[in-house]
Amino acid sequence: MTTVFVTGGSGFVGGRLITRLVADGHTVRALARSDSAAARVSELGATAVRGDLGDVTGLRTAAAGAELAFHAAARTTRDGDRARFWADNVDGTANVVRAARDAGVRRLVHVGTEAALMAGRPLVDVDETVPVRPDSRAWYAASKAAAERVVLAANDETLQTVVLRPRFVWGAGDTTVLPELVAMVSSGRFAWVGGGRHLTDTTHVDNAVEGLVLAARRGVPGEAYFVTDGDPVVFRDFVTDLLATQAVTAPTRTLPAFLARMAAGAGEAIWRGLRRNGAPPLDYMSLWLSSQECTINIAKARAELGYRPPRTRSDGLAELRAAAGSVAGS
Repeated sequence: MTTVFVTGGSGFVGGRLITRLVADGHTVRALARSDSAAARVSELGATAVRGDLGDVTGLRTAAAGAELAFHAAARTTRDGDRARFWADNVDGTANVVRAARDAGVRRLVHVGTEAALMAGRPLVDVDETVPVRPDSRAWYAASKAAAERVVLAANDETLQTVVLRPRFVWGAGDTTVLPELVAMVSSGRFAWVGGGRHLTDTTHVDNAVEGLVLAARRGVPGEAYFVTDGDPVVFRDFVTDLLATQAVTAPTRTLPAFLARMAAGAGEAIWRGLRRNGAPPLDYMSLWLSSQECTINIAKARAELGYRPPRTRSDGLAELRAAAGSVAGS
């Protein structure tokens, strides 16, 4: 039995990871920056340790005694200026690395993302040889790219570091992507950009967790790995199926891609120039997700980690329908 330290444990991926680690017999300590986060990770079976990513001393205390750490905490919302993204995703990651090293953690697995490669062009059958883009116009993408560089540069004989990159994480318990899609449809703000017929890869949350566990066991120190559900799917078909699990019918309205690009560029310029709160109606990350192919080659994870996605899309969609039905019936 191993003592494991987890950041982001009250979130979607981090919470499912805690459940898996506890089920596998590990003792889990989870960082919690609020009472609600502490209650959430405690419910999942972890010991909550109060602190945040800006407090190296608190992080070091939380990681004390752990042999393994998973860094799942990150700013993922569409709003926030560059300084906030850098403080949370880059500086915060550097603090976790420092604290893990000081606490004697043997291995640190960082939850990365394919967004670290995004800079405005489609990603077609990409693998781990494609460089990350800290110069991306999207602050989330740029900050996650910079954070990944921090993690991999820290790898040495005292602290082994590995990055695991799932793409488009989904499943029951999602508090971001699916709820936002439902809200957009309900408010009449949803449209298929350019028809939405491009291919995309996806990663069920249980498949992401499987990849994280394998990265901790078998990942080559200093390396990054992509994991997905195995095969790409047409973006429009997948989102339609996701919405259907919530008894929501996908609209048919289409927005020409060139108009969407103009709207995203203008919106980002206005919001950044005027330092407005919140996010523009259409930001760069949302535009790229909804209009550009993103297909991933996971041969490296298959070969080096022995990764095989344990969850199929049909299983995950059925779980979402069941979860929605139980909420409606309660």
